[in-house]
Amino acid sequence: MSTDTDLLWSPSRSTAESSNIAGFMRWLRQTRGLSFSDYAELWRWSTTEVPAFWSAVWEFYGLDAVSSYDEVLADASMPGASWFGGARMNFAEQCFARSTDERPALISVSEGGVPVETSWRQLGRDVAAVAASLREMGVGPGDRVAGYLPNTSHAVVALLASAAVGAVWTVCSPDFGTSSVLARLQQAQPTVLVAADGYFYGGKKFDRRPAVAEIADGLPTVRHLIAVGHLSTSSTTSSWSQRPRLEQHTWSTLLDNQAELTFADVAFDHPLWILWSSGTTGVPKGIVQGHGGIVVELLKALGLGVDLRSDDRYFFHTSTSWMVWNFMVGGLLHGATIVLYDGSPTYVDVNGVWKVAEQTRATMVGVGAAYLVAAEKADAHPAAEIDLSALRSILQTGSSLPGSTWRWVYDRLAPDTWLQSICGGTDVCSVLAGGSPLLPVRVGRIQCPALGVAIAAWDASGQPLVGAQGELVVTAPLPSMPLHFVNDPDNQRYLASYFDVYPGVWRHGDWVTVEPDLSVAVVGRSDSTLNRMGVRMGSADIYAVVEQLPQIADSLVIGAELPDGRYVMPLFVVLAEGETVDDTLRSAIATSITHTLSPRHVPDIIVPIAAVPRTLTGKKLEVPVKRIIQGARAADVTAEGAVTHPEMLAWFEGFATRLPSGHRRGRQDGK
Repeated sequence: MSTDTDLLWSPSRSTAESSNIAGFMRWLRQTRGLSFSDYAELWRWSTTEVPAFWSAVWEFYGLDAVSSYDEVLADASMPGASWFGGARMNFAEQCFARSTDERPALISVSEGGVPVETSWRQLGRDVAAVAASLREMGVGPGDRVAGYLPNTSHAVVALLASAAVGAVWTVCSPDFGTSSVLARLQQAQPTVLVAADGYFYGGKKFDRRPAVAEIADGLPTVRHLIAVGHLSTSSTTSSWSQRPRLEQHTWSTLLDNQAELTFADVAFDHPLWILWSSGTTGVPKGIVQGHGGIVVELLKALGLGVDLRSDDRYFFHTSTSWMVWNFMVGGLLHGATIVLYDGSPTYVDVNGVWKVAEQTRATMVGVGAAYLVAAEKADAHPAAEIDLSALRSILQTGSSLPGSTWRWVYDRLAPDTWLQSICGGTDVCSVLAGGSPLLPVRVGRIQCPALGVAIAAWDASGQPLVGAQGELVVTAPLPSMPLHFVNDPDNQRYLASYFDVYPGVWRHGDWVTVEPDLSVAVVGRSDSTLNRMGVRMGSADIYAVVEQLPQIADSLVIGAELPDGRYVMPLFVVLAEGETVDDTLRSAIATSITHTLSPRHVPDIIVPIAAVPRTLTGKKLEVPVKRIIQGARAADVTAEGAVTHPEMLAWFEGFATRLPSGHRRGRQDGK
C-alpha cells in the first residue's frame, strides 16, 4: 500500500466538481435516482449492473438521438457478447457530431515546422472528397482500405473517409520494415493502399517510395494506389510503382472531388478497423473492432476517465501503428482538437514533445513511459525552459513507470498537473485501468479501474486476490472487445489469446496488484514474470531498482525455464558511457535488489549488451528474448522490421547457445 509520502497530487474541489464524471454522477441522480458517494461505489455499480451502466453512457452522450436499440446486452458471454442489437451507428459520423467553427479539428506539426490548423469545415470537405473518390473506385461496406502513413492529417482523413463509406481501415507506420508491413496487410487483403512518400524523424527525411513499390507488389488485392506527398508536394506518381493493372492517384487530385459528406448506414457491430498485435511473438494478430463498440467505449473512456472536453487540445506522441493513435483520433468524438506530430520526441533535444505541446498550446499530452524515463536520466527540466501553462493533464502508458520518474514529473516537468498512468491495450483500443479526476495520484499506482471494466487479479486457480499480485482478468464484457481476428474462422487464435486459462473470462496477460482502495499496479507481462522458488515478481520491479543506478542506461531481465529443467535469470544491461560490469557494479545491483525487493530476485548473471530491443511502440522484448534463450530461433519469434535494434536478436541467439554449457552467478560473458 502507498503512504502519505507517496502522494503527488490531489484534485481540488473545483477540479473534481467541474469534471465530466462529476457531471455524469449528478445526471445519474437526476435522471435515474442513483446516488454514489465516491468513485469506488460508482465503479462497482458500473461492473455489476452492466446493461444499466452502458445504457446510461448511451443516453448521457446523446446516442439515443442517433439510434434506438433492442437490448443493451442480449448475450453477455465472452467471447461473443452481443451489444446494442438493432442499433445503427457510423464512427465517422459521430466524429463530426460535435464539430464547431470555434476551434480547429486538427493541428499538424512536422519536425522543425510550424503548426498547421485544419478547421472542422475543412476536415469535412476533405473527408467528403476522399470518401466520394473511394466510392468511385468501387469501395463499399466491408471492403478494406490500408494506409502506409505517418501521423499526419492525411491518415485521419483517410480513416474517416473509409469509415464513412463503411470500409474497414487498417494502417502501418512507414517506419515499419516492408516485410513487417506485408505480414499485416497481406492478411487484410486491401483493395486500396493510401501511402505517403516518407516521414520525418531525428532531423532527417526518410523517402519510403521504394518501400511503397515493394508493398504494392506484395499486395495483389490492391487495385488502387493513392500517393500522398508528405515530404514533397510533387503530384507525379510515376516513380511509385510499376505494377501492372494498378491504378495510381494523387491525394491532391482526390481532394479536388466536390462532394457532400455522407455516411454509410451500418450496424453497431459493423467492422470499423483492424489493429495489429506487435508481431513479436509470431504472426501479427489482426484485431477487428466495430463502429458502435468503439464509439461507446471511447465516449466513456475519454470522457468519464481521461476527462477530455471539447475545448481541449489533445496530443499523444505516437505513430499510426500504435493503438493510442486511434485513442487520440477518438478525441474527435468529444469535439476536441487533436494534435498530430510527425517526428522524434527528442528532436531537437530531449524536450521535443514539450516544445510541440508549447507550440500548439496542448492541454492534454500522452507519452510512453520510456520517454519520461529518458528525460529523467538526461536530467531534463522542462518546467524551467518551456511554457506548459496550458497543460492540465499528462497521460503515460506503454509500460510501468519507475517511482523516481513519477516524482520527476512533479519536480521537473509539471508540478500542478494531473498525471494519468493508464493501462489498456490494442485488444480493446481503450483503458482498462487509468485515471480519475476524483482521486489522488500516488507514486507507482494507477488510480483506479476504468468505469465499466470489471478487472481483478486472480491466482492460478481463479480465486480473486486483493493486495497481492495475480493475473489481470476482466470478468464482464466490454463493447470494444474484438469482434473477431482476421483469418480466424473458428476463433482459435482469439480463444487462445484471452480465454485459454480461465474459460469465459478475459485474461489480459498482465501481472497486476489491485489494492483495497482499487488502485492498481501493473508489474509486467504475466508470460514474462520472474518466478524464483515460487516467488513471482514483475520485471518492472527489477527495472525500477536497477535503472536508478547511474552506471545503467537501460536493462532487460528474463526468467527462463530451460529444457534441461534449470531456471536461469540473466540481467542484460546497457551501460552508461565509460562504465564496465565489474565486481563493484555486480555488488551494487545485488545489494539494491536484495534490500528493495528480494534476495531471491538477484540475477544469476549480469551481461553487458549494446542495446535493448523494443517493439516500435517502445515495449521491451521480454517474451521473444525469453523464447530465444529457451532455444527458439529469432526468425520464429519476431518479424523483421517489427522491432528496434533487430541485430540484438542474433546476439541473443548466440548467448543462448553458450548458456547451457554452464552458468554461474556473477559471470558477465554468459560462458
